[in-house]
Amino acid sequence: MKKQLISTLVIGALVFSTQASAEQSVVSERNNNEELIGLTSGIVLGAVVGGPVGAIVGAFTGTLVGKSVGDDDELQMQQAMLDEKQQQLTALNQQNESLVELSEQYEQAQQQLTSLKMAQEQKLTELALGLNVQFKTGSSTIEPHFQSQLNDIAYAMSLSPELTLDLTGYADRRGDGDYNQALSEQRVAEVKNYLVAQGVDEERLHKQAFGDSSPLMAEQSFENDFFDRRVTLKLQNQAGSLAAISAK
Repeated sequence: MKKQLISTLVIGALVFSTQASAEQSVVSERNNNEELIGLTSGIVLGAVVGGPVGAIVGAFTGTLVGKSVGDDDELQMQQAMLDEKQQQLTALNQQNESLVELSEQYEQAQQQLTSLKMAQEQKLTELALGLNVQFKTGSSTIEPHFQSQLNDIAYAMSLSPELTLDLTGYADRRGDGDYNQALSEQRVAEVKNYLVAQGVDEERLHKQAFGDSSPLMAEQSFENDFFDRRVTLKLQNQAGSLAAISAK
């Protein structure tokens, strides 16, 4: 008799679950299935364990179990979305840090470039003020001391490809005018050849010579003749003259 009652309750539970499913068709299919599964499972379990009363309690409990399963799925979906957003935020933060670091590196490079330009301009100024190459009487040989100064000129030109150099040769007023003209031309040629040997492009060097026709002082003397034996070097760029340098 008891077995028959249990069977009747099981059949009734199945019928009840079918009716409940039809009445709840307007609700989400996923949520209905989860609740009905829990309801049916609870009725069967309750009927087996506790008879009619157990079936009612089991049905209620099963409904809660099915609902809990649905909530867990929803929580897992939300957690997955949160994890994805967190990864996106982390990636954006890393990109922002990289941009900040790149900006700092660019600023440092700009500061270094400015410092180099200032140092270069200072070097050119020092060359303009300090170079004073002189020649001995009747000679076009460049003395070692003045070779060092010409090395500085060559180095400055290597740093600034836009620079060119004007070379002008002179001689003192002693001796024949034609000889002095040839001597001034030879002095210019010696200076040009030396700079070319130091790596300066020949096309950046422009030379001319005036012999004894352009003395520095109107009065001729031993001291004035000393300063007239010279080659003038004049640095030029697109903006015009940078420096006038005498190699005497």
